[in-house]
Amino acid sequence: MRTALVTGASSGIGLATARALQDKGFRVIGTSRDPESIPSGLRVPGVTYLPLDLTDPASITACARDVLVAGGSVDVLVNNAGESQSGPLEELPAEALERLFQLNVLGPIALTQQLLPGMRERRFGRVVMVGSMIGSFPLPYRSSYAATKAAIRAFSTAAREELIPYGVWLTTVEPGSINTGISDRRTKYVADDSPYRAECDRVIEILDRKEASGTSADDVAETIMAAIEAAKPKSLYARGSMAPVVFALRRVAPRGVVEKITSRMFGIRH
Repeated sequence: MRTALVTGASSGIGLATARALQDKGFRVIGTSRDPESIPSGLRVPGVTYLPLDLTDPASITACARDVLVAGGSVDVLVNNAGESQSGPLEELPAEALERLFQLNVLGPIALTQQLLPGMRERRFGRVVMVGSMIGSFPLPYRSSYAATKAAIRAFSTAAREELIPYGVWLTTVEPGSINTGISDRRTKYVADDSPYRAECDRVIEILDRKEASGTSADDVAETIMAAIEAAKPKSLYARGSMAPVVFALRRVAPRGVVEKITSRMFGIRH
């Protein structure tokens, strides 16, 4: 039986992925900042839950150690845990940026580094980075979040060829707008008297509406499973927000045109 580790498995995409893996016969280990606080209704029967704080290097090391004790080995790693953030570039606090990059990029990379040797030695592994289509289509007032998702995809894409000879495949899954309640958990940084306030509020309001009717966590989990189960997973999978159409447009249209279309979809017309 293969073992899968899913970070951020107490809600949203992580929870749906843990369930999907369980249904496929995997031994599943899920993480949460505080597993004891997970409501019983959000616990997947049979899943082992471990604490993980991606902003704390000691917690990452402890999780990597404990997951090997609990599962014996890790064959599949789904780096899902992360934080959403918005605000004008000028007003993003340095400490908020540092936290976001630690949580969304440096933490997942550190965890991956600690689990890769075992995958390489066993000549099998799947590492899925849960990114976002905003990494491919950056959006105003979402610069910090877009940067983290572009970074995690770049790590995966660049390192991919290093590991393929050892049977280990890195891939990124980029969901579009997701209906998982992420709007309620997004950290927002914009001053009441900010010159950007009206436009920033308009962009986030449109984003919230799109997410409220967006792709379900189960649909994204289905795409993650396709990457895990593929004999040769692709570098990038996208799901939702008309992904086939917009990625086709990105391939053929000038970059400036794609950026203008993206901005106008969120109420920016200058």
